[in-house]
Amino acid sequence: MLFMIKEIVKDTTFLSQPCRTATKKDLYIAKDLVDTLQIYRNRPDMQCWGIAANMIGYPVRMIIVHNGLEEIVMVNPEILSRKGIYESEEGCLSLPGVRTTKRYQEIVVKYRNTRYQWKKVRLSGFTAQVVQHEMDHLEGILV
Repeated sequence: MLFMIKEIVKDTTFLSQPCRTATKKDLYIAKDLVDTLQIYRNRPDMQCWGIAANMIGYPVRMIIVHNGLEEIVMVNPEILSRKGIYESEEGCLSLPGVRTTKRYQEIVVKYRNTRYQWKKVRLSGFTAQVVQHEMDHLEGILV
């Protein structure tokens, strides 16, 4: 099996650009997201729970998150509802240091899976926070 581990993009000009809508032709990117997340999740010097496609060089609306049990690839994710705003401190593979931002405790997200089928999921706590962080990347928001 061939692994496609990508280098993490640190170019803030590239990362500041909003991503385009992903199409079925972009689904190959999911494999690169899975492979790259698995490598960064297993490094002893950091804890990586999610990656946006632009963080590995693809300016498309696709993210991957690890929810503690499995990796979920979300194609064209949209937050449908938010509840419970709070302040968080977050780090990022693409940026040095830690920054403060606002997050929501609970969100409902609609997305396409890797078979390009629509799904909807309610997320809370840390997984919701990771999804919001990665979705900021899709909008060109650097946190």
